[in-house]
Amino acid sequence: MAGTSETVYLTRERLVQMEHELRELKTNGRKSVAMKIADARGYGDLTENAEYEAAKEEQQHLELKISKLEQVLSRAKMIEAKDLPNDKIYILSRVKLKDLKTGREFEYLLVSPEESNFEANKVSVTSPIGKALLGKTKGESLEILVPAGKLHYEILDVNR
Repeated sequence: MAGTSETVYLTRERLVQMEHELRELKTNGRKSVAMKIADARGYGDLTENAEYEAAKEEQQHLELKISKLEQVLSRAKMIEAKDLPNDKIYILSRVKLKDLKTGREFEYLLVSPEESNFEANKVSVTSPIGKALLGKTKGESLEILVPAGKLHYEILDVNR
């Protein structure tokens, strides 16, 4: 996990998404939970009121999520691909790879840990694959040790 003073690099798109989510949680999320707590109070004795306990727990989760978002956004620095060099693989590089065992080709976009989404082919620069790709160039072959074993790739293309 990142230290509390460590810079978090985000794309403009992800930064806007996180800011929108934070606003939504602070306004509609808090309002919704407050209404649930008020409704649950109307059911009587709070010591044996399951609805009240559930609403208070939901409130704790909401406040924790808000706090985490605020922490990330307070350390966020926006990055754009055009501001980065194009000679090697860096964060925000789109990398086309060929699996040397299967011949299958695929693309990854290297992103910050906060933006990673393997289903969307967004790989964190701190993941085993991301770490292995950083600094490499088109045409290089590499072996990456992952929990499932060793991967053997050739870098077919690098772009932004």
